[in-house]
Amino acid sequence: MFSLFDLQQFIGAFVVLFAVIDIIGSVPIIINLKKHGKKINAEKVSIYSFIMFIGFFYIGEVFLQLFNLNLSAFAVAGSLIIFMMALEMILDIEIFREGPDTPKDATFVPLVFPLIAGAGALTTLLSIRAQYADINVILAVIANVIVVYGVVKGAQFVQNKIGAGGIYFLKKCFGIILLAISLKLFLTNLTILIQQISQSL
Repeated sequence: MFSLFDLQQFIGAFVVLFAVIDIIGSVPIIINLKKHGKKINAEKVSIYSFIMFIGFFYIGEVFLQLFNLNLSAFAVAGSLIIFMMALEMILDIEIFREGPDTPKDATFVPLVFPLIAGAGALTTLLSIRAQYADINVILAVIANVIVVYGVVKGAQFVQNKIGAGGIYFLKKCFGIILLAISLKLFLTNLTILIQQISQSL
Protein backbone atom coordinates (compact mmCIF):
# COMPACT_ATOMS: atom_id res chain seq x y z
CA MET A 1 0.00 0.00 0.00
CA PHE A 2 2.81 2.44 0.94
CA SER A 3 4.44 1.70 -2.41
CA LEU A 4 1.61 3.77 -3.93
CA PHE A 5 2.58 6.85 -1.94
CA ASP A 6 3.02 9.88 -4.16
CA LEU A 7 4.09 13.22 -2.66
CA GLN A 8 2.33 15.23 -5.36
CA GLN A 9 -0.94 13.35 -4.82
CA PHE A 10 -0.61 13.74 -1.05
CA ILE A 11 -0.06 17.50 -1.31
CA GLY A 12 -2.91 17.84 -3.80
CA ALA A 13 -5.33 15.91 -1.59
CA PHE A 14 -4.18 17.81 1.52
CA VAL A 15 -4.64 21.24 -0.06
CA VAL A 16 -8.10 20.42 -1.44
CA LEU A 17 -9.32 19.05 1.91
CA PHE A 18 -7.73 21.92 3.84
CA ALA A 19 -9.51 24.46 1.67
CA VAL A 20 -12.89 22.72 2.03
CA ILE A 21 -12.58 22.05 5.78
CA ASP A 22 -11.44 25.67 6.30
CA ILE A 23 -10.58 25.17 9.97
CA ILE A 24 -8.92 28.60 10.09
CA GLY A 25 -12.22 30.15 9.08
CA SER A 26 -13.91 28.26 11.92
CA VAL A 27 -11.87 30.03 14.62
CA PRO A 28 -14.52 32.76 15.15
CA ILE A 29 -17.19 30.05 15.40
CA ILE A 30 -15.16 28.10 17.96
CA ILE A 31 -14.63 31.22 20.05
CA ASN A 32 -18.30 32.18 19.69
CA LEU A 33 -19.40 28.73 20.91
CA LYS A 34 -17.08 28.95 23.93
CA LYS A 35 -18.39 32.44 24.64
CA HIS A 36 -21.89 30.95 24.93
CA GLY A 37 -20.67 28.41 27.50
CA LYS A 38 -20.22 25.49 25.11
CA LYS A 39 -17.53 22.93 25.85
CA ILE A 40 -15.14 21.96 23.06
CA ASN A 41 -12.55 19.22 23.49
CA ALA A 42 -9.75 19.48 20.90
CA GLU A 43 -8.72 15.82 21.29
CA LYS A 44 -12.29 14.59 20.77
CA VAL A 45 -12.78 16.96 17.82
CA SER A 46 -9.73 15.42 16.14
CA ILE A 47 -10.74 11.82 16.89
CA TYR A 48 -14.37 12.26 15.83
CA SER A 49 -13.33 14.07 12.64
CA PHE A 50 -10.86 11.31 11.77
CA ILE A 51 -13.46 8.59 12.40
CA MET A 52 -16.02 10.38 10.24
CA PHE A 53 -13.58 10.96 7.39
CA ILE A 54 -12.22 7.41 7.36
CA GLY A 55 -15.65 5.87 7.91
CA PHE A 56 -17.19 7.88 5.09
CA PHE A 57 -14.12 7.18 2.93
CA TYR A 58 -14.88 3.46 2.99
CA ILE A 59 -18.65 3.15 3.54
CA GLY A 60 -20.02 6.61 2.65
CA GLU A 61 -21.85 5.69 -0.53
CA VAL A 62 -23.19 2.45 0.99
CA PHE A 63 -24.46 4.36 4.07
CA LEU A 64 -26.32 6.91 1.95
CA GLN A 65 -27.82 4.22 -0.26
CA LEU A 66 -29.10 2.48 2.88
CA PHE A 67 -31.36 5.51 3.48
CA ASN A 68 -32.06 5.89 -0.23
CA LEU A 69 -30.05 9.12 -0.34
CA ASN A 70 -27.33 10.37 -2.64
CA LEU A 71 -24.41 12.72 -2.13
CA SER A 72 -26.28 15.69 -3.56
CA ALA A 73 -29.18 15.36 -1.11
CA PHE A 74 -26.69 14.99 1.76
CA ALA A 75 -24.81 18.10 0.62
CA VAL A 76 -28.01 20.17 0.32
CA ALA A 77 -29.00 19.27 3.90
CA GLY A 78 -25.56 20.19 5.20
CA SER A 79 -25.56 23.49 3.29
CA LEU A 80 -28.78 24.58 5.01
CA ILE A 81 -27.24 24.07 8.47
CA ILE A 82 -24.11 25.99 7.45
CA PHE A 83 -26.32 28.76 6.00
CA MET A 84 -28.16 29.23 9.31
CA MET A 85 -24.90 29.29 11.27
CA ALA A 86 -23.56 31.95 8.89
CA LEU A 87 -26.67 34.07 9.50
CA GLU A 88 -26.09 33.85 13.25
CA MET A 89 -22.55 35.15 12.79
CA ILE A 90 -23.45 37.97 10.41
CA LEU A 91 -26.67 39.24 12.00
CA ASP A 92 -25.85 38.54 15.67
CA ILE A 93 -29.04 36.52 16.06
CA GLU A 94 -29.72 33.18 17.71
CA ILE A 95 -31.38 30.62 15.43
CA PHE A 96 -30.36 27.46 17.28
CA ARG A 97 -32.03 28.27 20.59
CA GLU A 98 -31.11 26.24 23.64
CA GLY A 99 -33.67 24.26 25.56
CA PRO A 100 -33.41 22.45 28.90
CA ASP A 101 -32.20 19.30 27.12
CA THR A 102 -29.64 21.06 24.90
CA PRO A 103 -26.18 19.57 25.46
CA LYS A 104 -23.46 21.93 26.62
CA ASP A 105 -20.83 20.04 24.65
CA ALA A 106 -20.42 21.44 21.14
CA THR A 107 -17.57 19.10 20.23
CA PHE A 108 -19.49 16.95 17.77
CA VAL A 109 -22.39 19.22 16.76
CA PRO A 110 -21.86 21.73 15.29
CA LEU A 111 -18.04 21.67 15.24
CA VAL A 112 -17.22 18.23 13.84
CA PHE A 113 -20.46 18.11 11.87
CA PRO A 114 -21.25 20.07 9.79
CA LEU A 115 -18.28 22.48 10.07
CA ILE A 116 -15.25 20.16 9.82
CA ALA A 117 -16.54 16.83 8.52
CA GLY A 118 -19.59 18.31 6.84
CA ALA A 119 -21.33 17.52 3.58
CA GLY A 120 -18.87 19.53 1.51
CA ALA A 121 -15.77 17.90 3.00
CA LEU A 122 -17.21 14.36 2.88
CA THR A 123 -18.40 14.81 -0.70
CA THR A 124 -14.98 16.18 -1.65
CA LEU A 125 -13.34 13.21 0.07
CA LEU A 126 -15.20 10.76 -2.14
CA SER A 127 -14.42 12.85 -5.21
CA ILE A 128 -10.64 12.92 -4.67
CA ARG A 129 -10.65 9.21 -3.81
CA ALA A 130 -11.52 8.60 -7.45
CA GLN A 131 -8.45 10.59 -8.53
CA TYR A 132 -5.72 9.61 -6.04
CA ALA A 133 -4.41 6.40 -4.49
CA ASP A 134 -6.06 5.57 -1.15
CA ILE A 135 -2.85 5.90 0.88
CA ASN A 136 -2.30 9.48 -0.30
CA VAL A 137 -5.85 10.52 0.58
CA ILE A 138 -5.72 8.83 4.00
CA LEU A 139 -2.40 10.53 4.85
CA ALA A 140 -3.90 13.86 3.70
CA VAL A 141 -6.83 13.27 6.07
CA ILE A 142 -4.44 12.53 8.96
CA ALA A 143 -2.44 15.69 8.23
CA ASN A 144 -5.60 17.81 8.15
CA VAL A 145 -6.82 16.29 11.42
CA ILE A 146 -3.50 17.28 13.04
CA VAL A 147 -3.99 20.85 11.78
CA VAL A 148 -7.56 20.81 13.11
CA TYR A 149 -6.30 19.76 16.55
CA GLY A 150 -3.74 22.57 16.62
CA VAL A 151 -6.23 25.24 15.58
CA VAL A 152 -8.98 24.13 17.99
CA LYS A 153 -6.46 23.83 20.83
CA GLY A 154 -5.03 27.26 20.09
CA ALA A 155 -8.29 29.11 19.49
CA GLN A 156 -8.07 30.85 22.88
CA PHE A 157 -4.49 31.91 22.13
CA VAL A 158 -5.69 33.44 18.86
CA GLN A 159 -8.45 35.26 20.72
CA ASN A 160 -5.97 36.69 23.24
CA LYS A 161 -3.65 37.89 20.50
CA ILE A 162 -6.31 39.44 18.24
CA GLY A 163 -8.61 40.81 20.93
CA ALA A 164 -12.38 41.18 21.08
CA GLY A 165 -12.50 43.70 18.21
CA GLY A 166 -10.42 41.50 15.93
CA ILE A 167 -12.53 38.45 16.72
CA TYR A 168 -15.72 40.40 16.00
CA PHE A 169 -14.29 41.49 12.64
CA LEU A 170 -13.22 37.93 11.79
CA LYS A 171 -16.62 36.65 12.85
CA LYS A 172 -18.36 38.93 10.33
CA CYS A 173 -15.87 38.23 7.54
CA PHE A 174 -15.94 34.48 7.93
CA GLY A 175 -19.70 34.58 8.38
CA ILE A 176 -19.98 36.05 4.88
CA ILE A 177 -17.51 33.48 3.52
CA LEU A 178 -19.45 30.68 5.21
CA LEU A 179 -22.66 32.06 3.73
CA ALA A 180 -21.14 32.06 0.25
CA ILE A 181 -19.88 28.50 0.67
CA SER A 182 -23.30 27.30 1.84
CA LEU A 183 -25.04 28.96 -1.11
CA LYS A 184 -22.59 27.49 -3.61
CA LEU A 185 -22.93 24.05 -2.03
CA PHE A 186 -26.73 24.36 -2.06
CA LEU A 187 -27.10 25.61 -5.64
CA THR A 188 -24.58 23.18 -7.12
CA ASN A 189 -26.13 20.12 -5.54
CA LEU A 190 -29.72 21.33 -5.99
CA THR A 191 -29.03 21.59 -9.73
CA ILE A 192 -27.69 18.02 -9.72
CA LEU A 193 -30.78 16.80 -7.83
CA ILE A 194 -33.14 18.52 -10.29
CA GLN A 195 -31.29 16.95 -13.21
CA GLN A 196 -31.49 13.51 -11.59
CA ILE A 197 -35.23 13.90 -10.94
CA SER A 198 -35.91 15.09 -14.50
CA GLN A 199 -33.96 12.16 -15.94
CA SER A 200 -35.92 9.67 -13.84
CA LEU A 201 -39.29 11.00 -15.08
